[in-house]
Amino acid sequence: MNKNIIKRCEQNGLRMTDQRRIVAQVLETSHDHPDVEELYARASKLDPKISIATVYRAVKLFEESGILEKLEFGDGRARYEDADRDHHDHLIDMQTGKVIEFIDPEIEALQEKIAKRLGYELKDHRLELFGLHLKRTKND
Repeated sequence: MNKNIIKRCEQNGLRMTDQRRIVAQVLETSHDHPDVEELYARASKLDPKISIATVYRAVKLFEESGILEKLEFGDGRARYEDADRDHHDHLIDMQTGKVIEFIDPEIEALQEKIAKRLGYELKDHRLELFGLHLKRTKND
């Protein structure tokens, strides 16, 4: 995985303004799945003059260029992560919105097996699980 979003943007021929570099920097250091409003809040700490419209445009450009992947977890907010990350799946806590990334070799093998049984070669997939934490639900 090439973590340097700015470098990949430049390799894709994108013109990198100072404000686009700030958005890219914020994305590179994010360990979660921020939406545009969260990205704006973080970017405005680095550059108080940056506008939310600039962040929206940068995110859209990065997504269209294949730098970012748009994720929708059913809460009405589009979230983003680096498209060049290693494959992983997501478990979304429906009460808190917390997103847990995980990799499970058994699930990966089962998905391949199902695709093959149906006559397909699996090229890509996305798995998102939605649940409630058991300890919280027992006490509710």
